[in-house]
Amino acid sequence: MLLQAQEAKAPFKYKDAAPKKHEIKARASQIDPKAKPHPEIGFVFEKDGKVSDYENACVDTRVPSQGKLVIWLMGHNAQLFDRVSSYGLHAIQVHYANGWFGEFGKEPAPADDKFLGKIRLEAATGEDFSPVVNIPKPDGMMERAYQFVKYLEKKNPEGNWGYFISEDGKGLRWDKVIISGSSHGSTTAARFAKHQKVDRVVMFCGPRDQYETWQALPSATPENRYFGFSHVLDGGWKGDHYCRSWELLGLNAFGPIVNVDKMPAPFGNSRRLITDADVKNDDKRAHSSVTPGGAAVKDASGKFIHESVWKYLFTHPVEKVGEAVAADPNCKKDLRSPKKN
Repeated sequence: MLLQAQEAKAPFKYKDAAPKKHEIKARASQIDPKAKPHPEIGFVFEKDGKVSDYENACVDTRVPSQGKLVIWLMGHNAQLFDRVSSYGLHAIQVHYANGWFGEFGKEPAPADDKFLGKIRLEAATGEDFSPVVNIPKPDGMMERAYQFVKYLEKKNPEGNWGYFISEDGKGLRWDKVIISGSSHGSTTAARFAKHQKVDRVVMFCGPRDQYETWQALPSATPENRYFGFSHVLDGGWKGDHYCRSWELLGLNAFGPIVNVDKMPAPFGNSRRLITDADVKNDDKRAHSSVTPGGAAVKDASGKFIHESVWKYLFTHPVEKVGEAVAADPNCKKDLRSPKKN
């Protein structure tokens, strides 16, 4: 433990005699015997005869490390992991009890304007924040991530994953974590960062929870460390879900909304990025187009057009910010009310 603490304080170093990109895959239920399925919220280890609790990790020891760990809160995205590992970041995707949204994320909105936020926080922490779910610590994101990193330190010592374990050995060094996700995952990432200080939050096509106000709660993570990216044809953008979340998070203090197709990096140092790239007027494709993958937009040569955006979101110095702007009067903040506000 003392050695681990000493390593945590020292500059990051790989332990790889033959540097390469390492990709690791393992089942959460095998990593931690305390992990349990929760079929009552659609969270299981196997579905339709297929394993559903795989977790994925990636690190490229050929690239100088930034000493940061990306925790991705949606299904594994290999193309995203290719990129973040090329930036010198470690990355993991964890399988945790996040299947509750299909049960509770339905309209009409509950009277409690923090209802979904409480469930998100319980799913992320494994602590009792919501009366409608019972997610114990081993099945929350924090513990799943910690157990996976402990596993990786033994399974892939070349990547020096132990650097991200806290000095007391009881959890992760959250100040070294970049929490990220898309849609449902980006919303949970933002809610978690309100509760737990992290290095950075990267939010693709989100956050939503458009009838809630937890986005305006005091934040353990400084507001300049939140970064968002959305397509303007995404239903969440057209419905003011994202613009209101961004403003409630306080991101207008760090610059205007910037169209990345019209301004090059560093995008005025803004935290609020949008695109109107051609997605053939397909709102579903628009939703997914902001992350690397089949829906992302390519140029005539077949290259993704948002490579600089993805790198910016994960690596732009947080102390560099744009000039504050006023709240947008055309972005409806109270979506429970039929009137503009």
